[in-house]
Amino acid sequence: MPYSDARVGLLTQHGKERVLAPLFADPLGARLEVVGGFDTDTLGTFTRDVPRAGSQFDAARRKAQLAIELGGVPVGLGSEGAFGAGPFGFGGWAVELVVLVDRARGIEVGGVAQGPCVHVHGVVASHDELRALAARAKFPEHGLVVRLAEDGPIVRKGVRALDELQAAFEEARARADDGGVFVENDLRAHLHPTRMALIELAGRDLVTRLSTPCPSCGAPGFGIADAVPGLPCAQCGMPTDHALADEWACVRCDAREQRPRPGPGTADPRWCQWCNP
Repeated sequence: MPYSDARVGLLTQHGKERVLAPLFADPLGARLEVVGGFDTDTLGTFTRDVPRAGSQFDAARRKAQLAIELGGVPVGLGSEGAFGAGPFGFGGWAVELVVLVDRARGIEVGGVAQGPCVHVHGVVASHDELRALAARAKFPEHGLVVRLAEDGPIVRKGVRALDELQAAFEEARARADDGGVFVENDLRAHLHPTRMALIELAGRDLVTRLSTPCPSCGAPGFGIADAVPGLPCAQCGMPTDHALADEWACVRCDAREQRPRPGPGTADPRWCQWCNP
């Protein structure tokens, strides 16, 4: 294994090592070390008081780079999440990215996972409305943030107890101009078990890639880089936009290859632009 007994620094203050450290220990045999002394909230917050600079990948890579610089380790690991609406606009959806930076090898490798995620938010004006929103937000297993308005001052975050939630609500309601209080899920990983599970899946994806060497140069991280469309329609045989194969690529050299995607060998005609223009 390329990272057997290697020191890998993880920059986090939200407990992500709980799900990532075991993955790097087995099968990679690496030692994941938490790097402290840096407030990762300065790189962006889900409560929108500190905007994130750059893309999701930029943020994860920056954390990995800081882990190397602050931890004095040869390899760094960074994690970053992004949230939006689910399919067809319903529910919440999260994309978790875990990026490894290996300066000695000159490579950056990412693992990704995505799926439904608890992301509830809204204005409440009574204790009944507060309890209803908290139930949808899977409180108290998932933490909450209480603020005066959607982008207004934060009264309290990291709320995990009912008495604390009620006290924060009363404080916010007394300060709010119209009596309405904005409550939302606290999306930090240590307060959001649904998100933490996706971070673990992204870590597994990364470890799988790190365990796959490039057939040309031997660098770890050989994996799927893109989808190749063209799966033939089951009715007319014409190519569709559905993936026919995956394109695998190296993160260090120019090696690329196409590998057939497992699954049905044809696409449903309802997705065919020729049968259903």
